[in-house]
Amino acid sequence: MIFRQARTLCFSTSNVCLFTVSKKMSRVLIVGAGLTGSVCASLLQRELPNKVNIVVWDKARGAGGRMSTSRSPNNPSCSVDLGAQYISATQYYAQIHSSFYEELLAQDILKPLSAPVEGMMLKEEGMVNYVTPHGISSIVKHYLKESGIHSGAEVFYNRHVTHIHRKDTGWEVCRKEGAPERFDVVVLTMPVPQILQLQGDVGSLMGENQRRKLEAVSYSSRYALGLFYKADTRIDVPWAAKYVSNNPCIRFIAIDDKKRNLESKDSGPSVVVHTSVPFGIQHLEKEKDAVQPIILEELEKLMPE
Repeated sequence: MIFRQARTLCFSTSNVCLFTVSKKMSRVLIVGAGLTGSVCASLLQRELPNKVNIVVWDKARGAGGRMSTSRSPNNPSCSVDLGAQYISATQYYAQIHSSFYEELLAQDILKPLSAPVEGMMLKEEGMVNYVTPHGISSIVKHYLKESGIHSGAEVFYNRHVTHIHRKDTGWEVCRKEGAPERFDVVVLTMPVPQILQLQGDVGSLMGENQRRKLEAVSYSSRYALGLFYKADTRIDVPWAAKYVSNNPCIRFIAIDDKKRNLESKDSGPSVVVHTSVPFGIQHLEKEKDAVQPIILEELEKLMPE
């Protein structure tokens, strides 16, 4: 992230930053409580202590974004990762981000993946995979907590940003419900299509070349199904996770507690199923209640036991 002495837009693969710089304590809004937003909040607090007042908004009911963890409604200790399943660190990124990995490993937020994953392709020699004992969203929650320890950063959910207007030296941010609020700095970390849909002055700040690059960004679509079982249930398979190559619907299955080496007698196993991208695209406009039986039927074919 680069700070300049002027209002500007900073683009990266997945986020946009709008900001102004001033001598007084700046009120900073970070839109999105996923990995990018949480790390941004933590780094701002570490690098600019007592200079920024951080507020985080997310339109969802909780933190995580594409690193979300869901819990059983009957047993909170039984959870399943719906988004990212594990963290892959190439030698290059493990080196340049070593402080992040060391911090997360020291606090037991990450640990090496030791459970068998059938069909995993090794993309690069020396790559190390990590899992999260307390769920993938624990990484995001760690950085959100870090950002608030000293600065009193506030995190609000169910806040869907619709408009951003330039106001004097700052920004007025509107949401679906509630009054607009003023900020000195706005950092957008939601998916690019959502950024392009924002009303107000965001569009006018983009150059034609910048807009074309953002419009060229595409995302794959898939469904994730989480299943929770009773404490006495056994799922006898030789793997903790498996990539499926010969099914039109299912691409990945994980026995989530086994993947994280957290099998417990007090709670039953949890399973996550990811569909293939073609299936996701084909059923994108359908209601979830209509898609779930299809996924369960295909899962029964793959795991009849």
